[in-house]
Amino acid sequence: MLLRKNKFIFIFLIALSFISCDKERVFDEYKNIDGSWKKTDTISFSFEQNDTIKPYNLFLNIRNNNDYPYNNLYLIVSLKQPDNLVKTDTLEYLMANPDGTLMGEGFSDVKESKLWYQENFVFKKSGRYNISIIQAVRETGDVKGVEDLKGITDLGFRIEKTN
Repeated sequence: MLLRKNKFIFIFLIALSFISCDKERVFDEYKNIDGSWKKTDTISFSFEQNDTIKPYNLFLNIRNNNDYPYNNLYLIVSLKQPDNLVKTDTLEYLMANPDGTLMGEGFSDVKESKLWYQENFVFKKSGRYNISIIQAVRETGDVKGVEDLKGITDLGFRIEKTN
C-alpha cells in the first residue's frame, strides 16, 4: 500500500513539473475543427489583457493530419481591440516539405505547427481582445477558394512572454 501511494505521488509530481515548466505561456487555447474546416467557419478566441507595456509573442497553433492536401495554408486573422479597432492580416504558412511530408512536431500522422502571428507585440489598450480566424486556401486558378479544407483537426491561439 505504501509503495502504491509513493508511486502515485511520484507520478503526480512529474506531471506537475511538466505543467509548470511553461513559464512563457500567458494564454493558450485550442478549438477542435474535426478534420474539416469550412470556408464559412470562423474560429474565435477571446482573452483579457491588461499589460500595455511589455511586448508579447503571438502564435497560431495548427494541428493537421495526412488528409491535408496542400503545401501552404492561408489564413485571414482579425484582432479586435477593446476600443473595437480591428487589425486584419492575411497570412501564408508553409505546411509541407518539398517531398510532400507534413512539417510540424509529432510522431503520428498528426502534426502540430507553432506559427508566428505577431512578434514583440504590445497591446495598446487594456481590456478584452477577440481574435477571429478564417481559412483562405485556394487552388491554383480557383478564385472561390476551398469550400471544405480537409486535414485540419485543431486550431490554437497562444500568447507568450518575451525574454
